[in-house]
Amino acid sequence: MLREAIVCILAAGMMITGCDKGKAPPATQPATGELVMLTGASFLEPVKTLCEEFTRETGIPVALSTGESEDLLPLVKTAHKGDLFVTHDPYLDYVRQANALADHVTVGALAPAVAVQKGNPKGIKSFEDLAKPGLKIALPDPQYSTAGQMVFSLLEKKGIKDAVLRNVDTRLTRGHSKLGTLLKTQVVDAVVMWRAVAGNFADCADVVETPYEYDQEIAVHVMGLSHSKQPEAMKRFMEFTRRRGPEIFRQRGYFK
Repeated sequence: MLREAIVCILAAGMMITGCDKGKAPPATQPATGELVMLTGASFLEPVKTLCEEFTRETGIPVALSTGESEDLLPLVKTAHKGDLFVTHDPYLDYVRQANALADHVTVGALAPAVAVQKGNPKGIKSFEDLAKPGLKIALPDPQYSTAGQMVFSLLEKKGIKDAVLRNVDTRLTRGHSKLGTLLKTQVVDAVVMWRAVAGNFADCADVVETPYEYDQEIAVHVMGLSHSKQPEAMKRFMEFTRRRGPEIFRQRGYFK
């Protein structure tokens, strides 16, 4: 499991002045303890922003542990690690079924998008254009990816699956960042990937705006876990997320 610890810590040791006796200290007073946030790799950028803002406001540090959602889920189910968990449908149901869910906030949505090389040199204007002979296409693998399952279902519904897969050849990938890298290195003409992840490759890729024709809608959730070792801090994070989370995620492209 890929793990990356990023600690958002406000400088400790601040002098708090001007507090009347009996009144609660300001929200910026550093707090003891550290929240551990498990986050799917596709959500790292907005989660970093959310954690940094939360820490600036409350003084509570947050450590991020990232990986694929299917790899993080067992840690949640066994109460092995984590105070918070950020992922997409259907993992909210899995966490609830494991009696590990204390709270959740829906902060956005994931939507597959057609992304092409900068300037769109092949003139791809629609999802159907992925079936044009001679194009080099890469797609997320439906064995490992919710996006892949959605894309394959739409290909079948439109009757273009075989034609598109001839253009894909062996380029079914696990991980949206790899799809972006294939565009950046000009190995392919177009990919289908999460819109939000495509934003990370804005220097080398453009998104082709197409109608949302998928049968599923994939919501993104921030969850508070029932086995949290910092329950009060976890509740504060969830309150903060209700206030700031949806805007932060939308700014990063998490909408359909």
